[in-house]
Amino acid sequence: MSNKAIELFRQRRTQYALGRNLQATPEQIIDLVKEAVRQAPSSFNSQSSRAVVLLGEQSEKFWELTREALRPLVPAEAFGTTEAKLASFAAGVGTVLFFEDQNVVKGLQEQFPSYADNFPIWSEQSSGIAQFAVWVAFADAGIGASLQHYNPVVDEAVASTWNIPASWKLRAQMPFGSNEAGFGEKSFMDDAERFLIFA
Repeated sequence: MSNKAIELFRQRRTQYALGRNLQATPEQIIDLVKEAVRQAPSSFNSQSSRAVVLLGEQSEKFWELTREALRPLVPAEAFGTTEAKLASFAAGVGTVLFFEDQNVVKGLQEQFPSYADNFPIWSEQSSGIAQFAVWVAFADAGIGASLQHYNPVVDEAVASTWNIPASWKLRAQMPFGSNEAGFGEKSFMDDAERFLIFA
């Protein structure tokens, strides 16, 4: 059966070949991110997800900081590959940084102590949903993106450079831009290994 949501999910693909040939304006991109995060569900409607949108030179600066944070951690002979990968992210229009506000998590733990151990887990789930929501919204708008995880290596540099509140915990980074390459065939594992159906 046809389903609009599933069709949108199918459009969402990882794009590493990013460019700056977008028709969407910066204002439209920002509004898209805001609305996608706003509409993403969260446990107890906690709305713990936070997003920082870096455009142009600010996005390039993020990937420069990431490169320098990784330099002492990556063997010199392998650093060229790492550097090229980071450059491909910086070649896009911008980067969305996804955070979870730990003050919200702690507040819920205090308010509902019987669920205290679960709130950090639910916060991570909320972040994942927000990331997926933005990614699908980007795909629908013809914007390419990928999801990266250079936290916690870059956390300190990000916090000091953009004056991020101390309670915000960096969870993921999403470089985005125009799709400068096609997408290969996507493969799926066998349904029998993934689903159990009881009727």
